Amino acid sequence: MTTRPRFVLDTNLVVSAVLIKQSISRRAFDKAGQEGQLLLSMAVIIELNEVLKREKFNKYLTESERLGFLNVLVHEAELIQISEPISVCRDPKDDKFLELAVTGQADAIISGDQDLLVLNPFREISIVDPHQFLQMNWSLAQ
Repeated sequence: MTTRPRFVLDTNLVVSAVLIKQSISRRAFDKAGQEGQLLLSMAVIIELNEVLKREKFNKYLTESERLGFLNVLVHEAELIQISEPISVCRDPKDDKFLELAVTGQADAIISGDQDLLVLNPFREISIVDPHQFLQMNWSLAQ
């Protein structure tokens, strides 16, 4: 029996995936969900909830549609209780993704954020942008 790879998605990737259905971010989001297990922490859920409520996104989808997407994501993802605080990212707001990846034993963090990408790999966890992620074959890598 093989275990499914475990993925952490940063907030910007998830928001882009929600708002722009034909985006590379959406393709990466869909691939991560189909081929692996998505991981979430309470800190990531709280940030996603706050960002998805922003009025500026109303031109793409209603707030209700955006929060509905988040609700489905929360129910499909594995909720991880963070056990190790990490403070290494040059943007401290991004440490929550490293904490989630380490505690959740993730195989990869998918992000377009240079503050995270510059740390690749972090404790043997790949940090890749959505385009790189789409090129990877996780069924062979694991």
